[in-house]
Amino acid sequence: MGLDMYAYSKIKKENEPSKELACWRKHPNLHGWMEQLWHSKNEPGLESRDQNFNGIELELTEDDINDLENYIKEGRLPPTEGFFFGENADEYYRQQDLEFIAHARADLFCGLRVFYNSSW
Repeated sequence: MGLDMYAYSKIKKENEPSKELACWRKHPNLHGWMEQLWHSKNEPGLESRDQNFNGIELELTEDDINDLENYIKEGRLPPTEGFFFGENADEYYRQQDLEFIAHARADLFCGLRVFYNSSW
């Protein structure tokens, strides 16, 4: 068991097939960044504060992708720990993270929706 993470795009309809943009195995700080984003998109006090960020589809906007790029380039992904998460993998995944950002931007430009999801 461990932290498996996925990014994918799909057209605007709900039940359409998706296209994989990236897949990570145990990149805890990226997951922590996504979890913080998820909390920021929900109003304080909602059940999201008590819910594990696991298996939850998070839609990423162009602004989110731009912010993520800055965090990666500046080495500011939040330190994140969890039983199944593994060690800091920021440098190991740095190039793949930047490639994901480029693919996500291209798909957003083409009118697709971009999502992040995880399983642990």
